Amino acid sequence: MQPTVTLSHRGEQRLLGGHPWIYRSDVADASASAGDIVVVRNAKGRVLGSAFFSDRSQIAVRMLTHGEQVANEAVIASRIDAAIAFRESLAIDATAYRLVHGEADLLPALVVDRYGDYLVVQALTQGMDRLTPVIVRALEDRLRPKGILARNDPKTRALEGLPQEVTLLQGEVPEAVSVREGNVEYDVDLRHGQKTGLFLDQRENREAAARYARGRVLDCFSYNGGFAMTLAPMAQETIAFDISEDAIARVRANALRNGVTVDARVGNVFDELRGLDRLKERFDTIVLDPPAFAKSKTAVEKAVSGYKEINLRALKLLNPGGFLVTCSCSYNISEGLFAQIVHEAALDAGAHVTVVEKRMQGRDHPVMLGVPETYYLKCFILRKVG
Repeated sequence: MQPTVTLSHRGEQRLLGGHPWIYRSDVADASASAGDIVVVRNAKGRVLGSAFFSDRSQIAVRMLTHGEQVANEAVIASRIDAAIAFRESLAIDATAYRLVHGEADLLPALVVDRYGDYLVVQALTQGMDRLTPVIVRALEDRLRPKGILARNDPKTRALEGLPQEVTLLQGEVPEAVSVREGNVEYDVDLRHGQKTGLFLDQRENREAAARYARGRVLDCFSYNGGFAMTLAPMAQETIAFDISEDAIARVRANALRNGVTVDARVGNVFDELRGLDRLKERFDTIVLDPPAFAKSKTAVEKAVSGYKEINLRALKLLNPGGFLVTCSCSYNISEGLFAQIVHEAALDAGAHVTVVEKRMQGRDHPVMLGVPETYYLKCFILRKVG
């Protein structure tokens, strides 16, 4: 008997509204096991599509197909192929970028990133985890990588009752992999680096920031120095801050490798911004690229305070005519709320600010209309006019 899930009326309406996730509270009945591909029906028995089923997560159903279209291994493989073809069409000037971006590629909870000749896979739900052999075969057939690594260590897997682990799926993957973004080169630790190794979603924002960078540059929350490396050739002086000693060691190594000068310092950005203001330091270009301050709805109030504080301090440090590149990767902070936070920071700083560019994650991390969860990275390039 084919596994089946029946939705409540509210669940059906959510699905018809275009959202691919159905919460457990909107499942009226389920005859399925963990990770099954199920037939999804409404209360009257009409087939609405096929989906992954989870017996643990609050997101119990993630849609794969709609109507009578059958979801099977061939569908998964063809969608992986289509996702890769789209990235190839972008002619990305980098050897590291995202190949598969979950729901936006109709492959819910699947991430595949390319790092040169190596691939990193994340299967974040029971259903996608079960299909790992299918995913590996499709990637091998299409790309012939030297190695495929599973970075299945995100905390979200625990919500699915899945182990958090890093495993080799195919071939060999060295301890360090060399990649390029534009003219910048990095050595990446695919087993231990943030996300799958690098913050690939900021690549195009770094390129955009380089169009405005000049004078004294301050890169805050630098991690491995992505913004600092990209902006340093346009700067008279570049200072980078991160609270992690390991991250600052990587910034220094990357600066040496790329032949640029970066004054990389270990420090808490909140404290350092206040300290620079006390010292009457001023900058012409400032980058704020903090980690997600609001990983849940309950953290939004505290996150708003944090975002306002760093933007207020940065605007005080910014010379008139200078540029602030300010980012939020918190899905729970909407673009509108983020703009409001920065505006209030500008008012408190006594600064007049204009928006030069409003940006988001790179094109290889597409946003699906109607699925706000896929729009997580907000980036404003602002000019302080006075």
